[in-house]
This record gives sequence, structure tokens and C-alpha cells, in this order.
Amino acid sequence: MTGNPENGALMEIACDESGSDGENLTGGNTDVFAHASVRLPVETAAAYVQEIRRRIRSPAEEYKANHLLRDKHRAVLESFLGPTGPLRDGNAHVHLIEKTFFVVDRAVDLLLDEDEDCDGTEAATLFRDGPRTFGERGWRDFLAASNQLLRVRNDAAATVPADVFFRTVDALRDEYSGTTAGVIVGRLAAARSRAESYRERMRDSPVLFPVLNPLLPAIVSTARYWLAEGRSVRLVHDRQNMLTPERIAWIMEAAPLSDVELVAARSDARVQLADFLAGIARKLASDELNGRGDPALTALLRPYVGTDSVWGDEGSGLRLGTAEANSAV
Repeated sequence: MTGNPENGALMEIACDESGSDGENLTGGNTDVFAHASVRLPVETAAAYVQEIRRRIRSPAEEYKANHLLRDKHRAVLESFLGPTGPLRDGNAHVHLIEKTFFVVDRAVDLLLDEDEDCDGTEAATLFRDGPRTFGERGWRDFLAASNQLLRVRNDAAATVPADVFFRTVDALRDEYSGTTAGVIVGRLAAARSRAESYRERMRDSPVLFPVLNPLLPAIVSTARYWLAEGRSVRLVHDRQNMLTPERIAWIMEAAPLSDVELVAARSDARVQLADFLAGIARKLASDELNGRGDPALTALLRPYVGTDSVWGDEGSGLRLGTAEANSAV
């Protein structure tokens, strides 16, 4: 590998993710996506992985976050996240994405981005007012229709996702026309031409950057976090099918990065620690989102959470530390 986190020139950052369901963000197995990054010398990371193995004493060849999340290993988890652990003092970062909010945000961006009345708050307002205005079923139908509209891979005919989406928003607009959420979906309902143009593009040409896959924007956000220190950054990332050469080239230019290397997680102890942190962050953030958070563990996670995380729920956002970014959404 080229570069060393202590040489003052090139900073190597190891990354991994947890909670990937591809483009299925409203009906997948997880409700939170987490992308974690770690800055440590290889030797330090390797020593800590060995320390975790010594304390947990599982026969598994490869440890994952769920080993640390077991109740009987609570002390190991607290040590890993705590002030005396390897990741404090600016050595780690987590970018969180609340999946349903990401869908709402992407739908609003696609359909209202050029609207002169769009002031950037519509996604957050709709996300927070929609469930109580439309009810559980109406909100669920809106999320599912939005996911299908934006999804690149869709077995239905090209026009079907748009038809379903606009039947859904037309009905919500008509029933809830006097509400804030109803006004926003009414503006979405008026943007059919943009939606149909989007579906035509998905049908006619290969898509390099699926708008619903959270991995690419998470990597760019992670890279920019570390680049803010004013040094060149090289990412060492767990292998992902999503990270094709073309997409890596785009990430390197968008961030911008000096290099991106894909490795097997178990071959690099730094990536293993990022894998632990990503899985732990996803679970703890999901618990907070669903009202079953552990205050002590959330407090330990909070110093790592990026304020540019994509998070719409106000209460859990305040506890996790994402609220600063989303208060201006």
C-alpha cells in the first residue's frame, strides 16, 4: 500500500458498510445504512482485533459486529466505543442514512429540484408530517410507490412505476388538500413529466449511479469528512460489487481522492474494525429510531456520527447527533 496515516502527506482511511439492501429501501431487511471509516496504523488495528478475539473467545474465523453486540460481551463493546478504545481522538467516523427518509429526499429532489417554490425543506417536512397526516397505510403506500418510481431495476413495464406513483400521490393530494403534507404531494403530482423522463432514461441507457443506492453518496461524504483535514486521502474499502471501476473513478473525482483500493475485509485489520463499527452503528441507530435505544451505548456512539448523515427523525437524530445537519434540510 502507498501512504501511511502518520507520514503527514497521504492519509489512508479504511472503510466498510452495514445495512445494504441495494435499491430496496422500504421493504428490505434493515431500516438504517451505516458507512464507517477508520484511521489507524495497520499494526495498531491488528493488535486490537487480536485483543477482541482474546476477550470474546469465539471459534469463528471472522468476527463480525454481532459478536460485540451480544449481551455477554457488553464490556468489550463499551471498551471498543469508549474513550480509551482505539477509535477515539478523531480516528473514526460514521455516516448514517435513514432509508425511508433517503427515499423521500431523493423523490423530492428528482421532482421538485427545479421548482421555484422549492426551498430545500420539503423532504424533511413531508417525512415528518406525512405519517400523521396520511395514516400508517397511506404513508406506507407513498413510500413504496416512491421507491418503485426511483428504482432502476424494475421488472414492470417502464410506465408502470410512474402510473402507480401518480395514482398514489393524486389520491393523497385530493384527500388531504388542506394539509402541509397534502400540499407537498400535490406539487409532486404536478411533476409527472419529470418522472416519465426519468423512467425513460432508466429504460434506454445503462445507469452508472442508481439514485437509491446509498453506498456511493456515503463514500463521497466519508471522503470529504477526512479531506477536511487538508491532507490527501486514500480509501481502502471492503470489496463491493457496486464499486465498479467506472464508479470508483467518479468517486475519486467527486471527492476528490488520491486512490481507492478494494480489499477483502479479513485481509486488512483496519477494514475489520470499520466493519465492526458500521455494524454496531447500524444496530444502535436502528434501535434509537424504533424507540428501543440504549442511552449508554448511544452516548458512546454519538462522537463518531457525522452531522452530514441523512436522517429525518428528529428525536432519534438529536440523540444520535445527526440533528445539526438535518435541521437545515
